[in-house]
Amino acid sequence: MKFRICTIMVAMLAIVGCSTFEIKSNADIDNERTTALLYEELIKGETPNTAQLTLFMSKMPKGGDLHNHYSGSIYAETYLDWVADAGYWIDKKTLHISKVKTDTSMSVDELRSDTGLYRTLLTRWSDKDYQNHDHSQPPPDQNFFDTFGYFGPIAQNHNKGLMILKERAIKENVSFIEVMLKSVGYSYPDPSFDKLIRKDASHESVWAHLDELSSKIDTDDGFKTKIDAFTKTMEAAHKGIDDEHFMMRYQTYTSRNSSPSIVFSGLYSAFKAVDQSDLLVGVNIVGPENGVVAIADYNLHMQMFAYLHKKFPDVNRALHAGELTLGMVRPKNLTFHISQAIRVAKAQRIGHGVDLPYEEDPIGLLQEIKENAAVEICFTSNEFILGVKGNTHPYLIYSAYGVPMVICTDDSGVSRNNLTGEYVLLAARYKPSYKTIKEYVYNSIHHSFLPEEDKDSLVHSLDLRFEAFEAEMSVYSDSMLQ
Repeated sequence: MKFRICTIMVAMLAIVGCSTFEIKSNADIDNERTTALLYEELIKGETPNTAQLTLFMSKMPKGGDLHNHYSGSIYAETYLDWVADAGYWIDKKTLHISKVKTDTSMSVDELRSDTGLYRTLLTRWSDKDYQNHDHSQPPPDQNFFDTFGYFGPIAQNHNKGLMILKERAIKENVSFIEVMLKSVGYSYPDPSFDKLIRKDASHESVWAHLDELSSKIDTDDGFKTKIDAFTKTMEAAHKGIDDEHFMMRYQTYTSRNSSPSIVFSGLYSAFKAVDQSDLLVGVNIVGPENGVVAIADYNLHMQMFAYLHKKFPDVNRALHAGELTLGMVRPKNLTFHISQAIRVAKAQRIGHGVDLPYEEDPIGLLQEIKENAAVEICFTSNEFILGVKGNTHPYLIYSAYGVPMVICTDDSGVSRNNLTGEYVLLAARYKPSYKTIKEYVYNSIHHSFLPEEDKDSLVHSLDLRFEAFEAEMSVYSDSMLQ
């Protein structure tokens, strides 16, 4: 085996040529090639060595996680600790949190002593033990989104939760997370606006109505107050997070399943907050994409993003788009979500992007994404929520076309995964080269919404981390590849 590796390394040296040696030392180049050869050994065959891949990916620097929902990233067991610390209760019938004791309440200790009920709670508060869906369980997508209603009342302990995410990230060699933490919480319901904007769907009419509602919001005393309170909350939550080993920044968002005036006022406040805060780096829109309102108002929501992008040109936009597949919605609703996010909302990153094969003019769309955006790939949640995995996942299309991609967790607490596990799935299922794996890692910094100076700093740190990792893997390969 060692003889074969040495032969391949000599051939690779000849192909690369001398120019590369001006950038890296001979030892670093040897370590990188040996690491690549080790990786190739781990992924070969029909059944890759996933245990060794897990070790490999755990040690490998992974840059950033750019698609990460805060409340969905805390594990249910941690939320139960917080329930106990707060002196709250669990309703034994509904398994919801109760802030006051009732006839059906039980303490967290009582819950944990009831093994069956405790396991049931974990399956309600996360995807644990779900496995194959059957008719006695709610549909997987419903089960996933229902979890947030259980732990929501205790999820607001932001600084404590972010510290947990930081500690977890550092242990698996992740140096940056862009977290969707919370919405601003501002809302301006306007029934007359809702009726008019849905009736007058032309671009000019929509923008005129948005101008009108913007003026009303600007004069609302609660608008600035809510944004100021939100940014202070963010600053308090962020205390102690950044250090020489790790950095975190935040997106804010609104839900896509409300009336137009509520969606727009939520987005307007989000753009305004990001525009005035260095910790906030982008705006998103969240919620089930197959919801009745989300489907009916999709184009309207994209026009809202376009309008606000013109009003706040420096605010970054990452959009959940195309988190759909055949059977979830009518075929006609699979044809435009990604394209409108790119062409109308001018999204810089697309979250999920799973419905690509069904989009109108997918080849032209691929070129536009390649030139203007990156796609956030979330294997575990796509498999659970949509039932899309393996060769049915559009990763293979994006990869073949050279579209920039970043590997992400989505909701690691609900899905009970981590970024290491996502890279293991990537390697075991699709077997990209080690060079491609590293490209995705660096993409997670290059396509982040950080200022350029912060990107440069994190890229330099990644360079050093990979040198150390590859030196360690080079030594490890001596015992592995005998």
